Amino acid sequence: MRDSAAVVRLAAVGDIHCHRRSRGQLRAIFAQMSHSADIVALCGDLTDYGLPEEARVLVEEISAAINVPVVAVLGNHDFESGKQEEIHSILAEANVSVLDGDSCVIKGVGFAGVKGFAGGFDRFALEPWGEPSIKHFVHDAVDEALKLEAALARLDTPTKIVILHYSPIRQTVEGEPPEIIPFLGSRRLEEPLNRFPVRAVFHGHAHLGSLEGNTSGGVPVYNVALPLLRQKMPDRHPFRVLELQVEMAGDEGSGIS
Repeated sequence: MRDSAAVVRLAAVGDIHCHRRSRGQLRAIFAQMSHSADIVALCGDLTDYGLPEEARVLVEEISAAINVPVVAVLGNHDFESGKQEEIHSILAEANVSVLDGDSCVIKGVGFAGVKGFAGGFDRFALEPWGEPSIKHFVHDAVDEALKLEAALARLDTPTKIVILHYSPIRQTVEGEPPEIIPFLGSRRLEEPLNRFPVRAVFHGHAHLGSLEGNTSGGVPVYNVALPLLRQKMPDRHPFRVLELQVEMAGDEGSGIS
């Protein structure tokens, strides 16, 4: 089938922090996102305490309000109770494409996603030196970056979007207390972004950070933490919409690889 160009709208938000009493409280924003976009991206901290019952409430809210494909990554709150695999399964059963070093193609847009991890930025990034606990900490950050690189390498779509929870750059966490900035992201996540033609990156986690920045290679990075969007854009819907020019080739699937 002949290729054709299309505009695909992506709506992204993170840090929803759905809890047991959230039933009915998220439908308005989800309905707005579904109305405004062709794809919805959720950038981690989907639940508040990482409990399966919270994930089930979230699924109810999504099912009641969103009628477009949903792609997501988990955040640190989703790991709080050690039930992250169950949360992943609950979301996947509701047709949410949950990425953890995986990639998928939706409406011609290639998505790569990982949670990410902490460790700091620039020359202040933590190095694997000293105690085993420090080395393990850095290893986790490196592992997340390697997973992201592998996910991007599997995508052959011209349009590539990355979704994270932790930030890959310092710019979008500026505004947070300086003492916690090293725990809000890692420069190691930036390295794969500059090696592939990534159109944009979305993350959350930094509730008091900044709305946007760029990698050293010029890739746009957007902080879509819900509390930040509500604070910085009080007169707008609390999510970010990005229009993408996408080359469509026949029927595009949405399978995870």
